Amino acid sequence: MLKKRDLHEVPVLFELMSHPEVFPYVRQKATTSDEFYFVTKQTIEAEENGELISRTILDEYHQPIGTINLFDIENGHGFLATWIGQPYFGKGYNKLAKDQFFDEIFYHTNIETIFMKVRKTNKRSLKAVLKIPYVALGNTVYPDVYQKINQNEDIYDLFAISREHYISYQQFRVDETAADHGVV
Repeated sequence: MLKKRDLHEVPVLFELMSHPEVFPYVRQKATTSDEFYFVTKQTIEAEENGELISRTILDEYHQPIGTINLFDIENGHGFLATWIGQPYFGKGYNKLAKDQFFDEIFYHTNIETIFMKVRKTNKRSLKAVLKIPYVALGNTVYPDVYQKINQNEDIYDLFAISREHYISYQQFRVDETAADHGVV
C-alpha cells in the first residue's frame, strides 16, 4: 500500500496530480512533468536529510495513486499532507494509507505529534479528518501552531494526532477484538 518515493512513478503521479479536483490541494505543486521530477528528487533528498517523510500510495495492483507526507519536521512534530488521484476518490485508499503511515510514524520514528491543517472550505478533507477517531481539534490546544498557520487570515483548522492518543486507540482496538473473541 505504501512505498518510499522514487523517480519512476513521476509520470503517473504527475497526471493524477494535475486533475482540477486534486491540484489545488497538493502542497508540492508542479505544472510540468519535468518540474515534478525535480520536486520528487528534492523530496527524496530531503527525506535522506531527515527533513520529511514521504511515501507513495499504491492501489491493490501496486500502481501509484497518490502521496502521503510528513513535512516541516521539527521538535518531534510534523505536518501531514496527503493527496489521492481523482479516479480513486471514495474507495478507502485514504484511510488505508493513513493507517499504515501512522503506524510507521508512531512505532518507528521519534515523531510525537502529527498536525494537519485543513482549509475550512475543503469539505472533502474535513470529512476525511473527522473520520479519524484519535484526532483532536488543535485550534485551542496548540494556539501557537494555529496562529502560525493562519498568520494573515483565518483559513485553516488545525487537527492533531499525538503518539499517545494513537497508540492508546490501537491498544483499545486490540483489547476490544480480544474481548469479542472471548480472550481476556
